Amino acid sequence: MSKPVRVGLIGYGFMGRTHSNAYRQVSKFFDIDHTPVLQACCARSEDKIKDFADNWGWESYETDWRKLIERDDIDLIDITTPNNSHHDIAIAAAEAGKMVLCEKPLAMNVAEAVAMTEAIEKAGVANMVWFNYRRVPSITLAKQLVDENRIGRPFHYRAQYLQDWTIAEDVPQGGATLWRLDAKVAGSGVTGDLLAHSIDSAIWLNGPITSVSAATETFIKERVHQETGEKTKVEIDDACMFLARFANGSMGTFESSRYARGRKNFNTFELNGEAGSVYFDLEDPQILQFFEYANPTTGKKVEDHVTGWRRIHVTNFEHPYMDKWWVPGCTIGYEHTFTNALADFFQGLDTGKPTQPDFRSALETQKVCDAVLQSAKEKQWVEIA
Repeated sequence: MSKPVRVGLIGYGFMGRTHSNAYRQVSKFFDIDHTPVLQACCARSEDKIKDFADNWGWESYETDWRKLIERDDIDLIDITTPNNSHHDIAIAAAEAGKMVLCEKPLAMNVAEAVAMTEAIEKAGVANMVWFNYRRVPSITLAKQLVDENRIGRPFHYRAQYLQDWTIAEDVPQGGATLWRLDAKVAGSGVTGDLLAHSIDSAIWLNGPITSVSAATETFIKERVHQETGEKTKVEIDDACMFLARFANGSMGTFESSRYARGRKNFNTFELNGEAGSVYFDLEDPQILQFFEYANPTTGKKVEDHVTGWRRIHVTNFEHPYMDKWWVPGCTIGYEHTFTNALADFFQGLDTGKPTQPDFRSALETQKVCDAVLQSAKEKQWVEIA
């Protein structure tokens, strides 16, 4: 018999839409014992949250997140609000005994992330952080190849995450639409917004990062703030590059920018090892590129005349998640990654095995983000505790 989970969603923007879609779809495609109920959504603007609730089928709405958490008919709190509110909402929800899902990055900084993680673990509530790119089938397949020792001893990890939407000087900062450009709300720029994804994927695929050396740049120094109308200093990082060392001895390079003209959501990684390599590009998400140099079972080198990069079209039923969607050859998209993530969370409730990444895992990514910003400021290598 299905076990209902009554969801309270906080936030109605881009992520509020993706999460709402996932809640509506997950039970239709995945065989799970727990079924989400769209109980209530919440935002400060009553007109906007009412329209949002009507459009997505939420049964009720609130304009104060504290009242939402206090409700007895809510089992799970899902946080899709700007970064500066994650800390207070997550801790209050945990103390109220609610399950907690939170958008990335987990917090504004490590201190907040530690407090949130401790509160979650003290309450013993189920939790997950929405690093949805882990649920791209091609990336999940890359993780499978790593676990099958098809990459072997790793040597290099390189990642890029590039966009171009902030190049114009007349783009303002702050407010409901451009809070990612306001350091007081976002905490950081591309480091927390984009590189957090790259770092999470890197740790998942290649293990812990132990030290970093970084440089950041803010290309446009002042922008008009949408809420005040005044031109104020821009304090977020528009671009970031850093070198990394991993605990397994491999080396990493990471680059992110919102000033890469022509790049809209260019998210790539490549892992090179002794036995093989993998490469992924989010702009071609159904493809995983794989170079096999040696057989993982025998250690024998692949014959020279068949050695080369292969393009794996990740749509077959044997590929991660794909048996839940369409027939082989038919691709899935960005929105499906959130449905896949939600399915994993509910299956974790079914089995009692916590779903990753949880708050503890996201704390490790936050540590790297903070170390990157510290390194850029101090112009030296920073060790990660």
